[in-house]
Amino acid sequence: MTPTSTLQNRTYRLRRRPVTDLSDGALEFATEALEVDLAEGEVLLRNLYLSLDPTNRIWASDYRGYMPPVPLDDVMRGVCMAEVLESRREDLPVGAKVVSSSGWQDYCVASDESLGIPIAALPDPVPAPLSTFVGVLGHNGATAYIGFELGPVKAGETVVVSGAAGATGSVAGQIAKARGARVVGIAGGPAKCEHVVKHLGFDACVDYKADDWRDQLDHATPDGIDVDFENVGGEIMDHVLSRLNIGARVLLCGMISQYNDYGHKELPGQHQIAQILMQRATMAGFLVLDHAELFEPAAMYLVGLMMEGKLVYDETVVDGLENAVAAYDQLYSGGNLGKLVVKVADPST
Repeated sequence: MTPTSTLQNRTYRLRRRPVTDLSDGALEFATEALEVDLAEGEVLLRNLYLSLDPTNRIWASDYRGYMPPVPLDDVMRGVCMAEVLESRREDLPVGAKVVSSSGWQDYCVASDESLGIPIAALPDPVPAPLSTFVGVLGHNGATAYIGFELGPVKAGETVVVSGAAGATGSVAGQIAKARGARVVGIAGGPAKCEHVVKHLGFDACVDYKADDWRDQLDHATPDGIDVDFENVGGEIMDHVLSRLNIGARVLLCGMISQYNDYGHKELPGQHQIAQILMQRATMAGFLVLDHAELFEPAAMYLVGLMMEGKLVYDETVVDGLENAVAAYDQLYSGGNLGKLVVKVADPST
């Protein structure tokens, strides 16, 4: 069958498993011909914003993760905010704005089945900047909300958030503050720590790049730690575990300190894990994909916090799909503030 159209599509294809980070040559950037001949239930998507997330590194490896690895030679998996250019779905008309896993590319012929994750239509008109739907009003904000639904925080408790200046940690800390907790962030460098306290409203922030970061954390948590919203893992998490109170909750959201070691280094264990037993604490991992029923209430809650002036957000926007790999390194170097996204294109309408 002759395609209805052919587009020039820039893509990143995974040619081999990364040894360290995604900039080590594992991804190939190329321009390909994309033939468009939609079947029933398919849409043609044009990506506008590409979300850069630590989990991209997991998907690229053959490490046992929560989703199958990206097959070699496939387009790199990624969450995008996109627009519908052509459609054979009544619920996704031409011009609709959507969030989908349409990958590191300009265009994607997609269905719910081919992507493995349903394509989610945004309200019309869209009530916030488009980029926020792959950040504070998207999976990052929902992750923060869901974490505290699974491990509720009480007024007066001490909450520690690692990765506090990042896309998820920054929202998690503000939710905890809105619920009356004392919130201590952990971030890299004096400037980020100052931002976390003065701009995001945390009560204190520990600079993990400082030689005395352990002493800083002890000083900032004189009454111990009731909730750990964990985004980093490694030695930072280990010291947090040593300060848990009886009945504490550890919410495992991410372990970014280890992701670049997957596949080529033996991963260290947590030396203080016995404190979960000693303090009768609980520790649970959670994934945003497991709680689709909470996406809508999460968005409503976060918009409500924004309207009350209790939620601010930061974005680091990098222009151009061709810059995605270089931009991705910022997640590990600490070069970004808040959500890291790539602007792929301007909307048609």
